[in-house]
Amino acid sequence: MKKVISVCCALVLVTLGAWAQQDNAQKKDNGSWREKVRAERVAFLTAELDLTEAEAQNFWPVYNEAQKSRMEAYKASGEAYKALKEAVEAGSGDIDKLLSDYVSAKQTADAVESGSLSKFKGVLPIEKVGKLFLAEEKFRHQQIGRLGQGGPGRQGQARPGQGRKPSDRPQGERPGRRQQGGTEEVPAEV
Repeated sequence: MKKVISVCCALVLVTLGAWAQQDNAQKKDNGSWREKVRAERVAFLTAELDLTEAEAQNFWPVYNEAQKSRMEAYKASGEAYKALKEAVEAGSGDIDKLLSDYVSAKQTADAVESGSLSKFKGVLPIEKVGKLFLAEEKFRHQQIGRLGQGGPGRQGQARPGQGRKPSDRPQGERPGRRQQGGTEEVPAEV
């Protein structure tokens, strides 16, 4: 009996140790993923903005501070949203206050964005500030596209219908049209 208990305790300890190591590895991967995206953003913006050396020296500290403020504001907004959602789903809590907190957090995020604009105008010509906002949006769209193509569980697979060549379609099928009962039905325009 003592041997059985000893073996069970040993198995539990080994399992807990492996679980803790796996959790730590996931945390490290999450941090390295963030750093990778950050490095990609810096490279992308550098290429898109075509900054001079003097502009880069003035711009990057301001940009990094703006990003830090943005992340804090978005985090606060996300936390306020989560609290509101939980209260609404549970049907309890001070929903009025939570709703006010959420709206306030969103307004703070907008104020941070506006403040960033004026700071960028102080260190870059207006054309490059415009390029910055466009480049950030372009980068965001690229990242979203990458997630859609190779996000969790997809293993780099294309989305359904993506990547099909016209020659891969069944004969008579055309994009945006469905065949039903031998007649083509055109989707209604919105």
